[in-house]
Amino acid sequence: KGGLESERQQYIIHGGKTPNNELSDKMYVMSVVCKNNKKVTFRCTEKDLVGDVPEARYGHSIDVVYSRGKSMGVVFGGRSYIPSAQRTTEKWNTVADCLPHVFLVDFEFGCSTSYILPELQDGLSFHVSIARNDTIYILGGHSLANNIRPANLYRIRVDLPLGSPAVNCTVLPGGISVSSAILTRTNNDEFVIVGGYQLENQKRMVCNIISFEDNKIEIREMETPDWTPDIKHSKIWFGSNMGNGTVFLGIPGDNKQAVSETYYFYMLKCAEDDVNEDQKTFTNSQTSTEDPGDSTPFEDSEEFCFSAEANSFNGDDEFDTYNEDDEEDESVTGYWITCCSTCDVDINTWVPFYSTELNKPAMIYCSHGDGHWVHAQCMDLA
Repeated sequence: KGGLESERQQYIIHGGKTPNNELSDKMYVMSVVCKNNKKVTFRCTEKDLVGDVPEARYGHSIDVVYSRGKSMGVVFGGRSYIPSAQRTTEKWNTVADCLPHVFLVDFEFGCSTSYILPELQDGLSFHVSIARNDTIYILGGHSLANNIRPANLYRIRVDLPLGSPAVNCTVLPGGISVSSAILTRTNNDEFVIVGGYQLENQKRMVCNIISFEDNKIEIREMETPDWTPDIKHSKIWFGSNMGNGTVFLGIPGDNKQAVSETYYFYMLKCAEDDVNEDQKTFTNSQTSTEDPGDSTPFEDSEEFCFSAEANSFNGDDEFDTYNEDDEEDESVTGYWITCCSTCDVDINTWVPFYSTELNKPAMIYCSHGDGHWVHAQCMDLA
């Protein structure tokens, strides 16, 4: 609007889950302030919403649709904690899929309205969403209540006349069963789906090409990349869209210690002229000889600044697909580990056991054998 650089490039941030199991219903609008000395400066402001405000969630999607010269944000899916009336000590951190409501968010006036569509019966998380003009396509996803990854393919169309918006949904054939996949765009009418999971502990190694022609969507399998042995044997993987048909993938390194600090990263090029190009890999190690207690961990901050090469942004920037590891995989990553064979600390039910515990259970280091960390609660320490 108005031809301003800050209004042409905007990014929407909503929800998410922190390592401390906290959820937020805040919504932020991040815009480009200026580009100087090959650096980009962003401004991030919180957007106050009124009406049917989406509850705090993660694993959802948020897209922007355009109709009749107007734009609107669309929030769908995700998971949240069970209602407060049902939260007990044992079920304090238990999550459930959000109701399958579609939220339209007016970023100009801060109004939010929810819509109930009969075609959307079950809550979904970690699905893939593609926005094209006034339409959003929802693919795959995971239903926590049924523990399935249905082969969904929904088309949600939003009409924005002068009066109230009109939202309708159509169930289309030819969907795919996948969750936590990455979406990258290879050209104006073609996308590629990479990664994700097809079962609880089984990665989806097949990639799909999604093409659009005359408002018709077609999904077909593409030639499988030459995955490295490390990627094939890794239980989990994660990543993001880097634009221009390139996907950034990461897997945890092979570390026998309780908490692995080494990760291997790959760049997979999905553009047609680069499909057969070898994958590039590099490692990022955070190992240190310092005492872990003396180091400062990365934590959430109320203020943040971004810097990037100016030529890395262009008018074709898109919203990244959401790519958080499935809920069932969180217990084997990060801080939440199985410390011993009798460990009874559950990420979904953990509550402070000692007065000194805040957001994580207390742990002690056992030097027996190769050394490992043990929860103090499991050691029955006073």
